[in-house]
Amino acid sequence: MANHKSALKRIRSSETRREQNKYYHKTARNAIKAIRNSEDKNEVSEKLPKVFAMLDKLAKRNVIHRNKAANLKSSLAKHANNL
Repeated sequence: MANHKSALKRIRSSETRREQNKYYHKTARNAIKAIRNSEDKNEVSEKLPKVFAMLDKLAKRNVIHRNKAANLKSSLAKHANNL
């Protein structure tokens, strides 16, 4: 158990941040899945910039690695171009 006030606060803030990160990561994964399962080029082209922005924000906040974000963006762009 934590012995200092600051350590208790750190535990609380870490838990809050973990929950938020989990939510943002799951939301991004669902958006990626929606694009991959979609066959409509117009729908994909509308969603793509939003998903790219999501991935960039996740990478900026260190929720996912920046190379993973780049790889996901690349594969989604390839998928969109092949429709």
